[in-house]
Amino acid sequence: MEQALWFSLALGLLAWFWQANVEARSAANEAAFGACAEAGVQMLDGTVVFRSWRLMRGPDDRLGLRRHYAFDYSDDGISRRQGFVTMRGRDVELVGLGPRSEEHTSGLQSLAYLVCRLLL
Repeated sequence: MEQALWFSLALGLLAWFWQANVEARSAANEAAFGACAEAGVQMLDGTVVFRSWRLMRGPDDRLGLRRHYAFDYSDDGISRRQGFVTMRGRDVELVGLGPRSEEHTSGLQSLAYLVCRLLL
């Protein structure tokens, strides 16, 4: 009888943890779509990918999970860049996009890339 109780408790905790992760991933996905729409870039693959999680203390000193997600986007239709979403519990903490392609390529580099693309 006692084993059944412990098994039920463990199963309940696993189900709760699974549901919390599904909700956090859904919120991260919405945040990534919103950031891409606001920046005028195209989100690729249509979803975020879980990267890592760790325990952390919040501002109220309670122990919680910080989850990190990544997603790919394109700002010019050719390049593939990576953005990230950081979640604190089920709340979005931070959303970031990498540098835009025109910010890190000179005209000469862009021309060389275009020539290489045309040769392929």
